[in-house]
Amino acid sequence: MEESMKDYSEMLEESYKFMGDGIHDTDTLLAWKKAEELKESQENITVTVNGIVKGGVVADFEGIRAFIPVSKLSLERIEDCNPFLEKEIEVRVFEANMEEEKLILSAKEILKERRELSRKRKISEVQVGQVFHGVVATIKDYGAFIDLGDGMSGLVHISQISHDRIKHPKVVLSEGQEVDVKVIDVKDGKISLSMKALIDPPEKADSTEASEEEDFVLPESVQIKTSLGDLLKGIKL
Repeated sequence: MEESMKDYSEMLEESYKFMGDGIHDTDTLLAWKKAEELKESQENITVTVNGIVKGGVVADFEGIRAFIPVSKLSLERIEDCNPFLEKEIEVRVFEANMEEEKLILSAKEILKERRELSRKRKISEVQVGQVFHGVVATIKDYGAFIDLGDGMSGLVHISQISHDRIKHPKVVLSEGQEVDVKVIDVKDGKISLSMKALIDPPEKADSTEASEEEDFVLPESVQIKTSLGDLLKGIKL
């Protein structure tokens, strides 16, 4: 069966995928196609940083120059990018635009996910009754969030701060203050803490005398009279 002109056109169009476009060679076109696919799939890739530029670093991706902004290199603030030079880092394609020759990579999303997984794993190991030494991170009207270290934090509800009734957590706590807290609940990845559980409740007032008064019963032989006549009796006018 002979091919029609339409078939030839389709085959020719298909062949363009494996040829340069007059500006980019075949390998470059395939590299951009792969970059676009990786942007959609958000698959992790590993690249080697081979240059430091203003605002970040550059790496090679399939022969394409890729840029990694300093804000997407780490979860922490970076003042100097030089320690990343010649280092392999795991990244995802953040933006791929062949027309503008813009390929931007990012490590930040991967680091966020790993930190969250690590946090959840550590929280799953926390036991009710466990005691932590932490730092007051944030104070709200309803309580205070305590930094427990290792990426974990928990809430001390206002009712769990003191045995005394307080109007606001700031009456007792201040941000940056070190405190000891006890875990009273772990649910849905959230840690509930208590400070008052580690503090002995104030001693109750001695109720012995009050009890004696309440339990005291007048002997039957004693007569208590409260009539007006009894009150006036003995008063000389």
